[in-house]
Amino acid sequence: MRQLTRRSRAVLTRSVAPGVHRLEHAHVNCYLLEEGGKLTLIDAGLPDSHRFILAAIHALGHRPEDVEALVLTHAHFDHIGAAKRLHRDIGCPVHVHPDDAYIARHPYRYAHERSRLLYPAMYPRAVPVLAGMAAAGALWVRGISDVVPYEGTGTLDVPGRPVVVETPGHTFGHCALNLPNADAVITGDALVTLDPYTGAEGPRIVAGAATANSEQALSSLGRLDATGARIVLPGHGAPFTGGIHSAVAIARTTGAS
Repeated sequence: MRQLTRRSRAVLTRSVAPGVHRLEHAHVNCYLLEEGGKLTLIDAGLPDSHRFILAAIHALGHRPEDVEALVLTHAHFDHIGAAKRLHRDIGCPVHVHPDDAYIARHPYRYAHERSRLLYPAMYPRAVPVLAGMAAAGALWVRGISDVVPYEGTGTLDVPGRPVVVETPGHTFGHCALNLPNADAVITGDALVTLDPYTGAEGPRIVAGAATANSEQALSSLGRLDATGARIVLPGHGAPFTGGIHSAVAIARTTGAS
């Protein structure tokens, strides 16, 4: 692991799976897929993540121009925070499922089951997490309209060759990305090991404060389970190395919150 600046909350962990590197900043994960001297960035964190994404690219021995694509698992504000600026500065196309294109343009207009205002009082453990995200620019995310839609199945023609696994529920266009050659799956927020809205750790779906349909999200866990991946790389929280079958079983038992 490498802390990218002396005072930052950003940590780059190399090779969390073969050819996959994790950047954690303000309780949000981005991933860099490395193949043939080129990179794919999976998710773009928060606005302040921009500088740490660039630092991570350099730390891996690359230039920003080596990023051939930014692929979004979904378009919530904490996953597209640096997308517009990266697209502008380095020209990488931004890929998103069509059902999340509206949220990409309007990052705060997303469906959710329960009021977000209730959670800090109900779950005090979430307060430091949410405060850290706010300090990294969570309240000032700019949307992006210049996106490339991708289908809910098939292999994306980008470095790392991720296989799309359509996993609606957290958002209606949410997709996980399976990496068969790395025996890993990037689950985005379809399955996390840290829920920012409750502060709870361990495999689970995200609370109703940010999930459009928890019943659908729980159902989509079956599609993650079908990947059979050994390494689970969530959008929030630490990687889970006990395998996707175990992670899904725990998440189903935990249920919605």
